[in-house]
Amino acid sequence: MSTTLRPVKTTVIVHERAAQALELEALAREAGVHPDLVRRLISLGLLDPRPGAPSFPRDAALQLARAVRLRRDLGLNYAGELLACELLDRIEQLERRLRRYEPVDRKRR
Repeated sequence: MSTTLRPVKTTVIVHERAAQALELEALAREAGVHPDLVRRLISLGLLDPRPGAPSFPRDAALQLARAVRLRRDLGLNYAGELLACELLDRIEQLERRLRRYEPVDRKRR
């Protein structure tokens, strides 16, 4: 299974720039990792460049930074990072859907 990792990083991305692609070196720089790590994750199938060119969606830097933090802080291996990132993404999606259906001033019990 091949999925782009989705890390969390406190970075503001301007909407216009979000559509732009990042080259491998720029992705590594924005995620704060060495380009060799990006190459390794690609070779393991844990990070997918866009077809036709070694470029990545702009949010891949956030995904990569999250994965690196999980590995560093929790000692996860590459497969564990991928699974944790996928689960965190799914939780975020479900929370967004839930917020659409819950009243804003609903008090917790």
